[in-house]
Amino acid sequence: MVPRYSRPAMTALWEPEARFKIWFEIEAHATEKLGELGVVPPSAAKALWDWWATNPVIDVAAIDAIEAVTKHDVIAFLTWVAEQVGDEARFMHQGMTSSDVLDTCLAVQLARASDLLIEDLDQLLAVIKRRAFEHKLTPTIGRSHGIHAEPVTFGLKMAEAYAEFSRCKARLIAARAEVATCAISGAVGTFANIDPAVEEHVADKLGLAIEPVSTQVIPRDRHAMFFATLGVIASSIERLAVEVRHLQRTEVLEAEEYFSPGQKGSSAMPHKRNPVLTENLTGLARVVRAAVVPALENVALWHERDISHSSVERFFGPDATITLDFALGRLTGVIDKLLVYPERMMKNLDKMGGLVHSQRVLLALTQAGVSREDSYRYVQRNAMKVWESDGQLSLLELLKADTDVTAALPPEQIEEKFNLDYHFKQVDTIFHRVFGEA
Repeated sequence: MVPRYSRPAMTALWEPEARFKIWFEIEAHATEKLGELGVVPPSAAKALWDWWATNPVIDVAAIDAIEAVTKHDVIAFLTWVAEQVGDEARFMHQGMTSSDVLDTCLAVQLARASDLLIEDLDQLLAVIKRRAFEHKLTPTIGRSHGIHAEPVTFGLKMAEAYAEFSRCKARLIAARAEVATCAISGAVGTFANIDPAVEEHVADKLGLAIEPVSTQVIPRDRHAMFFATLGVIASSIERLAVEVRHLQRTEVLEAEEYFSPGQKGSSAMPHKRNPVLTENLTGLARVVRAAVVPALENVALWHERDISHSSVERFFGPDATITLDFALGRLTGVIDKLLVYPERMMKNLDKMGGLVHSQRVLLALTQAGVSREDSYRYVQRNAMKVWESDGQLSLLELLKADTDVTAALPPEQIEEKFNLDYHFKQVDTIFHRVFGEA
């Protein structure tokens, strides 16, 4: 993890102390149930929980020192706990295997990380919604292939983002449910040395579902779907970030990132105001997506288990969730403070001499009895004159002077097709679909 791109709440989930605390809870809850089943003395779980109630400091360095000898992290942890608790600790881990602890712990961490990410998405959605309604009817030019197409509103751009991140939230909720499973099934997952009731108890205590069949590990298709979902969210972040980056270009300048007092845009050029936050978001999205292919490759483990997935997950489990958490927070700030310039939007919309209204004239001609081919030809030949004049000529005036066009449409009807408000007549409908209100 890189401190520059980390936030404390998410980072805390992946600290060694947090991991060891979850390991202890898994072991203690399992020992508790084993005691109820008569497999171990009930006093074993009591001894564990009594020690835990003292709020002990997890000595990470001491555990690492033991692991340096054992070359096994779970054994090192169990050895250290036994040194603290005493003789009763020998009943820990009865019938369990290391993956029971490691995979269940990872499920807890990913579930808790999901909860933070869902909160992040809620905050982002609230900001996007506010800006959408603020600019619901702010006219701007819609672009396809980077070229002026037809008028839209800036509010509709925000509504698109809101709908997309709403889908992201729904996917993340589903991915959380899929990855939050508990496996306490012992070697090769047969429950030969541990009762399934122990798994049920641990799952209930940790807020997890039961893994129906876990071999010796929780199947990694669950994790692949989870990290793929994070990758999709990252791509949605990048899509909105790229839109802002384009709108901030000097020759466009319809919106830009907030530029705070004292901020500097360039070490060489004092005039620069660069879209550094959204450029950074594009980079962070790449980092999150980098976890997707390894997660997919982790699905194919040998037989009942191997550990080829383990080292990979130790990297991208923290990295992907921490980076995405930071990116969502950064994007929320960008949209919250985004500077929007309606006057520049209108200036750009009018830049090309009314070309954005060409379709309405085309449709009117066909409705007046002109073939679609001829209608397209009449409008296009005038539109190209405007295009080649760099907007200095007026499409409206050229059409009104074209006898083929005026033979079908009187001038007043042509003029009516250049009414900007026509394009926004369904904005309320779209807003109602997206937000449930208009």
